Amino acid sequence: MRTKLIAGNWKMNLNFIEAKELFRDVQAIENNDKAIALCVPACYLSAFSNAVDPFIFAQDVSAHVKGAYTGEVSASMLASLHIMGSLVGHSERRQYHAESASVLKEKVDRLLENNLIALYCIGETIEERNEQKHEAVIQKQIIEVLGHLTSEQMKNVIIAYEPVWAIGTGVTATTSQAQEMHAFIRNEIERSFGQTCASQIKILYGGSMNASNAKELLACPDVDGGLIGGASLKVDDFKFIYES
Repeated sequence: MRTKLIAGNWKMNLNFIEAKELFRDVQAIENNDKAIALCVPACYLSAFSNAVDPFIFAQDVSAHVKGAYTGEVSASMLASLHIMGSLVGHSERRQYHAESASVLKEKVDRLLENNLIALYCIGETIEERNEQKHEAVIQKQIIEVLGHLTSEQMKNVIIAYEPVWAIGTGVTATTSQAQEMHAFIRNEIERSFGQTCASQIKILYGGSMNASNAKELLACPDVDGGLIGGASLKVDDFKFIYES
């Protein structure tokens, strides 16, 4: 049985005092049958390293192993801090930093080489959905970045489905839309990596999950948790989602 994972993505928010306070508040959430992760800004990673409750993820990782890449943070650096893994391919990185599939593939490889988890984000735009291209877009994003991996390597991959049209817009996919896409993703994983991998991989919903819709979304059989944006900055909302 897959354990639910509730992951908060703080994005570029909070000064260090605010971050420490929120981190302590999240640590105080009573742990039950679900895991908690926090994707924190790079400058705070060392302060929260070694934490296992919640797990700590970076928000990005370099595609390079090491070298003259000013401002970049390598997977080996994350590993040396005992960070759990990193987001890869978040829609904001794709949009604002023009990250291509080839770059994302390299980032996933760097993480896996260091025994870290790649939390790989995929999703379609409103135009792609309206044109009924959403399944083809998702399939391509899976194949281009993960298709070269083995089923054994896929044990260190988590997928987050984040419909771009439902991030920061106040619009959320209906439970039927979310379940439909999560089931489609799981079927694609089964086609590429086998039934065992498909049954074990976590697929999170990352499209504006909040206190009002979390319970219904998390009840979907193929939704294994959430990648939470704005609501992760408010401990009461984050706790409510976790307990939903």
